[in-house]
Amino acid sequence: MENQQILIDRLPTGKLRANDYKVAQAPMPEAGPGQVLVKTQAFAITAGTRAGLQGSASYAGAPAAGRVMNGTGVGEVVASNDPTIQVGDRVTAPTGWQQYVAIGSEHVTVIDPNHNPIHYLGPMGVNGLTAFFGLLDVANPQAGETVMVSAAAGSVGHMVGQMAKIQGCEVVGVCGNDDKCRLLVDQLGFDRTVNYKDANYRQSLKEATPKGVDVYFDNTGGMILGSALFRMNVGGRISCCGVVSQYDTDTPEPGPKGVPGLLVNKRIRMQGFLLFDYEARYAEARGVIYGWLESDRLNSLQDEVIGLEAAPDAFVDLLSGGNVGTRIVRLDQ
Repeated sequence: MENQQILIDRLPTGKLRANDYKVAQAPMPEAGPGQVLVKTQAFAITAGTRAGLQGSASYAGAPAAGRVMNGTGVGEVVASNDPTIQVGDRVTAPTGWQQYVAIGSEHVTVIDPNHNPIHYLGPMGVNGLTAFFGLLDVANPQAGETVMVSAAAGSVGHMVGQMAKIQGCEVVGVCGNDDKCRLLVDQLGFDRTVNYKDANYRQSLKEATPKGVDVYFDNTGGMILGSALFRMNVGGRISCCGVVSQYDTDTPEPGPKGVPGLLVNKRIRMQGFLLFDYEARYAEARGVIYGWLESDRLNSLQDEVIGLEAAPDAFVDLLSGGNVGTRIVRLDQ
């Protein structure tokens, strides 16, 4: 029996293409001492992994061709050399884009049998935890404040907006088409939305934020960050999560104007963060998020593709804004 994998065939220059990857067959892995063998059932595709291919994300390690594409997945333990993890346990782990992975048990989290494993790719996984800590810890929104979110229909953004609503904030989402704008308001409770591709975007943003912006959750960088800076109130906070406008290009947009002048004059705090800094608090956050899901205060959106071979095209499509919510590749159909 072999293990099907998706390998990085070559590091992309310019925009990512599906043929930068290749399907490969490898020998079935075996669990070594202290390891478990996991059969992958699904994994998430996230924009941040494009930064790893680009070499601009130090936490992702040096990019290299010939490696299995990295990603977080959920699956079933089919062999275990750790007495605390049982065969049949559902787990989340850095599975990568492959059918099976042998991995040290310290990198594996057993999923509560009462929980939906797919939630560990969305609201209770990397995306939801990023939204939780990046908004609540880094930006600290207060009831009545205005929170602006870019890439607001994406895997992180759509949860940031809802979490801000739970805190009693007004929420303005920025995304790239009118259908997404309507979905954010009609299904997720955003107060207002703006399409950044509209010719009158800056005027529309001004009208959508009549009281200015107290918190900006930045997933994009570039022009949208620049527009947010000029709407920030005195004492505003900017949580820098990602720069998707710069991931899939070799000609990234220049940095925004007004820095550091605007930061000084308006006493704005602009802070980057990495989710891994909060690892000791993952269980705490998952408990809170699970409560929101159970009470229908948080709605997790996802779109799915089926089969390992579909992953490269799904990734390219995500980088062009084709996803709504978390994009998941299912292998267990």
